[in-house]
Amino acid sequence: MIRRRGFVAVDGDERAGLRILIQEPDLDLGELAELSELARRAAGPVNAEDPFSSTDLSHLGMRSWQMPVMLRPPGPVGEPVLKVIRVRRSEDLQAAERIVIEGFELTGFEPYRLGELFPTTLIEQPGVDVFVASHDGVAAGACVSVVDDGVGSHYWVGTSPAFRSRGVGRAVMLASLAHLADLPVTLTASKLGRPLYESLGYIAATPSTWWASPHVTVSP
Repeated sequence: MIRRRGFVAVDGDERAGLRILIQEPDLDLGELAELSELARRAAGPVNAEDPFSSTDLSHLGMRSWQMPVMLRPPGPVGEPVLKVIRVRRSEDLQAAERIVIEGFELTGFEPYRLGELFPTTLIEQPGVDVFVASHDGVAAGACVSVVDDGVGSHYWVGTSPAFRSRGVGRAVMLASLAHLADLPVTLTASKLGRPLYESLGYIAATPSTWWASPHVTVSP
């Protein structure tokens, strides 16, 4: 973990790579230079998110695109029509991990290694919950919710390709929103996911710019 005033970075191995979250709109020259050096010497793929869309990383040869940061105000939540569990067992966490790797096409995590993306300690992490939705008895969708400082957020809302367009994403979102109904909740939406989130009461707040190494798939 590398923490600076303007960004936080996690520097991993050749599979996990380097992940950067820009936290201020006005990185100074020193911060930009350090961030750039981290990217140049990264062992694996580089992914960076700039929710302010104010930091230009094109000098690193990375591609960029935008996705909206969305906000859902506190409000009632419906019931899912599919079975969804809050993960408490390591085998269910493994199922969630495999769904996310498959659903987001995270080829850098193949061949699969147990606990590499979702370590077992995630189950006991305060404020963090993992959910798994089943379709006809098969684990089909997953997501991660986080609560910090009175705000909820969602990450890795994914569905196995074989179960898409069957209500799995909606079910896992409804179940994971149930304990967040009294909080404002945020997420970053892909183009395909945005209609679902809008139907659940999310509104687009601001565009976030994502940067990635060439040919790397990145999802929130």
